[in-house]
Amino acid sequence: MKKKHPVLAAGTRILIVRLSAIGDVMHATAVVHNLKRLQPGCHITWLVSPPAASLLAGNPDIDALLVWDRRALDRAFAAKDLRGIVRSLAAARKLLRPHAFDIALDIQGLFLSGLLTRMSGAPRRIGIHERHEGNFLFMTELAPDLKAKHKIHRYLSALQPLGFDFSAFQPGLVLPLAAAQRTWAKDFWQAQGVETGNPRRPLLLVNTRTTWPDKNWPAENFGHCLRALGPHIQIVFTGAAADAPCIAKAQQRLGRPSLSIAGKTTLSELAALFAEADLLLTGDTGPLYIAEAVGLPTLSLWGPTHPDIYGPLTSGHHFVLSPHSCTACCKTKCRHHTNACMNAITPESVTEKIKRLLQ
Repeated sequence: MKKKHPVLAAGTRILIVRLSAIGDVMHATAVVHNLKRLQPGCHITWLVSPPAASLLAGNPDIDALLVWDRRALDRAFAAKDLRGIVRSLAAARKLLRPHAFDIALDIQGLFLSGLLTRMSGAPRRIGIHERHEGNFLFMTELAPDLKAKHKIHRYLSALQPLGFDFSAFQPGLVLPLAAAQRTWAKDFWQAQGVETGNPRRPLLLVNTRTTWPDKNWPAENFGHCLRALGPHIQIVFTGAAADAPCIAKAQQRLGRPSLSIAGKTTLSELAALFAEADLLLTGDTGPLYIAEAVGLPTLSLWGPTHPDIYGPLTSGHHFVLSPHSCTACCKTKCRHHTNACMNAITPESVTEKIKRLLQ
């Protein structure tokens, strides 16, 4: 982004509203990084929800972090608990009230994020062009509707009304790791009997599940493709505790010893462990962007979504695109009810890419 003129006075207080999800929060770190780089005198506060909040702690581009747990609101809505809804929104208002913001940037585009942006009291509220109804009602202005497909570019469009364009944009996500985190990660791997930093025994991490069922590759396919790898490659499965049954299926098909650390780490601990590995095999999900932020090369599998819209913009990241005719529909549920696009990716094609990347 090239600065057209110094539209922001020193000390301008800016609120970023991006509550979730993990991948989208990581994408939005590119916004605050470029804003802080080009306008270092501004003060940036970010309103975020757990669990993604842990990934923003220690980010040098963020001056203050406000953590509001939207999960309480989601539970109240699901239970049709009006008192719970009011109580949760009141907690958000209380969190925002002590702060005086000059500008609020809604990088989420939901009705909820718009309401929170309005609660901030910022006289200037800028939203992005998304498909969610009602968000514009809370904004004083909207960013231009770009032709650019990638989510990061669409998030960055919120800076254009402030006098910036894309000509000096630096790609890359931000997730700093402290020395203590790196030491912890090395000790963790050693305790698990996993070698790191040995090119003869590369460490392959495997994330088998995503938050969209139709972005998931069959567990058996993971096991099939990994089975064809040489025994010198160390294989470790990552994920949430709920991923254990899928991982067990993959391990059974793999047919040789492997380790699972699913559900055994926090997100920030997982980021530190990623920094010690050699490659991550995953679908389009939050860990892909954590890996990008800490410099871990990735091989990602794409069906209903596309890397031109969501994928890493930095080097070292490789993609397997579904050959199916209806790929990149961006639908959460397959219209064919068969998860056709992900099933069209063959284990053999993935194996060959892993071998080339780990040579």
